[in-house]
Amino acid sequence: MTLNKINVGLLSLVFAFSTLNAQQHLDPEYVKVTNERAAKIVTKLDLKNEAKEKAVSNIIAQQFRDLTEIQDGRDAEIKKVKEDTALAKEKQNEKIDKLKSKADESIAKLHKSYIKKLGKELSEDKITEVKDGMTYGVLPITVAGYNDMLPNLTAEQKDYIYKALVEAREHAMDAGSSKEKHGWFGKYKGRINNYLSKQGYDLNKESKDWHERVEQREKAKK
Repeated sequence: MTLNKINVGLLSLVFAFSTLNAQQHLDPEYVKVTNERAAKIVTKLDLKNEAKEKAVSNIIAQQFRDLTEIQDGRDAEIKKVKEDTALAKEKQNEKIDKLKSKADESIAKLHKSYIKKLGKELSEDKITEVKDGMTYGVLPITVAGYNDMLPNLTAEQKDYIYKALVEAREHAMDAGSSKEKHGWFGKYKGRINNYLSKQGYDLNKESKDWHERVEQREKAKK
């Protein structure tokens, strides 16, 4: 067995132990917060079935907690690596990259499992509502914004925008903070804007004109 394989194995064990430790010491206050966050999402689903509401709420709340356990475990180990002054910077970066990669793999597996669990309780439309609930409704808001700013978008362009934002939402669902969630959408909006620029849109001008139209609409309401 090579030294590299041994190091990877040790990192895996460290990460697994950190996750287990996080599970054992999960803050009761955070459990309460995750339950409340999940309940807010479920309320908007209007399921009209108390048993199903409880089941879905538990699935969502547990997802929040599972994500936190993985992310906190990763961050704690990264902190230790950064504080290890005996390690050269190159070695630190190598270990940090491995820890991040391992966490990403765990999160990807968790994501698939989570969607599968929701699928046993909800329709595809309701699952989409859950995804939007976990990401502050950024996708529909952003789609509406592009359509309002660029009323002459073709069907193909609209499809590109929507699919890009759907991909962003899948990543944002797993992000650990509001900033990170919005960061994913920001990244994909950058791709969308580059695409639209290549399609011939002057987005600086379009954005300026749009904001002026929005202001006029708001004034007209008063």
